[in-house]
Amino acid sequence: MKKLLVVLMLLFTASLFASDINVWKNSTLNKIVQRGELRVGLDPGYMPFEMKDKKGRIIGYDVDMARKMARDMGVKLKIIPTSFDGIIGGLLSEKFDIIISGMTITQKRNLKVNFATPYVIIGQTILMKKEHKGKIKSYKDLDKKGFVISTRTGVTGEIVARKFFKDAKIITFETEADAVSEVLNGKADAFIYDQPYNVLFMSNKGKGRLVHLDKPLTYEPLGFAIRKGDPDFLNWLNNFMRQIKEDKLLDFHQKLYEKWLVDTNWLKRVQ
Repeated sequence: MKKLLVVLMLLFTASLFASDINVWKNSTLNKIVQRGELRVGLDPGYMPFEMKDKKGRIIGYDVDMARKMARDMGVKLKIIPTSFDGIIGGLLSEKFDIIISGMTITQKRNLKVNFATPYVIIGQTILMKKEHKGKIKSYKDLDKKGFVISTRTGVTGEIVARKFFKDAKIITFETEADAVSEVLNGKADAFIYDQPYNVLFMSNKGKGRLVHLDKPLTYEPLGFAIRKGDPDFLNWLNNFMRQIKEDKLLDFHQKLYEKWLVDTNWLKRVQ
C-alpha cells in the first residue's frame, strides 16, 4: 500500500511538472524569445505616448518603453501600428504579443485581456473655450443643454464624457486632434481627454486660446495588455516594471517621465 501511494505521488508530481513545462512552452514570452522579436501593437496618434515625427517615424513614451523591454528580453522590436478601436481584437488574434498604447486599465477591458502593473497614472481633464473662463469652474457647470462636449471615439474620454455629462451634447471624433479642434473653432464648448495630452496642448496650440480645468475627474492607471492565461509573461512584465521603477541607479522610469511628460522639446520633432 505504501509503495502504491509513493508511486501515485511520483506520478502526480511528474504530471504537475509536465503541466508547468507546457505552460512555459505555450507562453508568449517563450515564443518571443524563440522568435527573437517582440511585436508591439500601438496606435500612433496619442501624444506624448506614441506619435509620428516629421519623417514618419513612430516616437514617444511607449516606444521608448517598448525598446527597453525588447533590450531586456534580448530580442528585436517590431512596432505594429493599429487603430485603437481594433487593438484588443488584434492582440487576441495574435497579430502582436502585447499592447503598449497608453491603454487605461478598466474592468470591462480586463474581462478580455490581462494587465501588468501600471506604468503611469493619469486622469481625464477638460479644455474649454476661453470665453468660459470665470463662468465655468467645474464639469458640473458644463452639463447643461446648449453646451457641446467633444472627445475621441472609443477611448476613456468618451466613457467619462457619457458618464459625467447627461444634459450637454456629446460629439466624438476619430482623433483627439479633430476633437479639440472643434473647441478651437468654436463649434464645441469643451474637450475632455487624458491629462498629459491636455497639458501638452496647453503649452503649445492652446496657450491663450483655451482654459484648462486641470483637476482630474478620474483615476486612470495605464498598463500593458496581454492575452489571458499567460502567467509567465505577466510575471516577467510585473518584475520588469518593478525593476525600472525602483532601481535608482538605472533611473530609467524617472528619465522617461521627464523626457516625455515634463519636457516639451520633443514637440519640435512632430510639428
